Amino acid sequence: MITDFRIGHYTDLENITGCTVVLAPRDGAVGGVDVRGPAPGTRETELLGTGHLIERAHAIVLAGGSAFGLDAATGVAQYLEGQNIGYDVGIARVPIVASAVLFDLAIGNAHVRPNAANGFKACLFARNDSIDEGNVGAGTGATIGKLRDMEHATKSGIGYRERSLKNGVTVSALVAVNALGDVIDPSTGQIVGGARKDDGAWADSSALLLNGAPTQDSLLQNTTIGVVMTDATLTVEQANLIARMAHDGIARATRPSHTLFDGDTLFVLASGARGASDVTTLGHAAAECVADAIVRGVKLAQTLGGVKAMSF
Repeated sequence: MITDFRIGHYTDLENITGCTVVLAPRDGAVGGVDVRGPAPGTRETELLGTGHLIERAHAIVLAGGSAFGLDAATGVAQYLEGQNIGYDVGIARVPIVASAVLFDLAIGNAHVRPNAANGFKACLFARNDSIDEGNVGAGTGATIGKLRDMEHATKSGIGYRERSLKNGVTVSALVAVNALGDVIDPSTGQIVGGARKDDGAWADSSALLLNGAPTQDSLLQNTTIGVVMTDATLTVEQANLIARMAHDGIARATRPSHTLFDGDTLFVLASGARGASDVTTLGHAAAECVADAIVRGVKLAQTLGGVKAMSF
């Protein structure tokens, strides 16, 4: 892991939901974001774009619970305030906490969603020496392949992947995978998980769509969300460019991707501890990490709430 950042999960296996926090260094990290899906649920994304006064974020929160789950970010802000972390505005320190949520209300208890207390607890669990994957945090209620219905969907979760570049800079991605479409392993082109036929074989969501499978508002139950982290030095403009490039990883590993029914959102945090690095290389590495993290999020998930994992 990049030791500049700490990652913590709050996991509720009984109600099948949760949240994940990425804590930046004490002084924050240069932030960027790209919202590519048409159905997002977010907080403070506008602030992380280019042309704004604030350049650093102190934490990113990924959560289940649809729009209700944005409340988890409040607990993270409370934790950071208690640590005296945030922008000094004279009368208080204001932490910058951005967030994105995914829809997991169709699995588990739809009336229990991540809240401020859960976000606070995720901070208490945060560490920089290991990262849990699969059915944890924001990935607890994540599913994929919902073009047919939840009965024929596949359980997914949250995945992490990192790459060290030759100049010593590290790039990593933490992604909660909750896509409408199937997840594809880019190295083989094969379906890892997704919509199933009645006999359990992969139905191939791309083929279903091209052959006229109907879509409807009930499919608004998706979204892939994640955080790219690096110890490179970036400007806000560069961080936002890398966020855009990182979405290529979603497109490589998810088919179809960025649909009308997904709210795909990727954040970037750059600590600057390792100095400058080539932005094109960083963006490509980010996309590769995102794709690999998506595949890991599916492969490491376990059957839960009646939704079968890739191997059952």
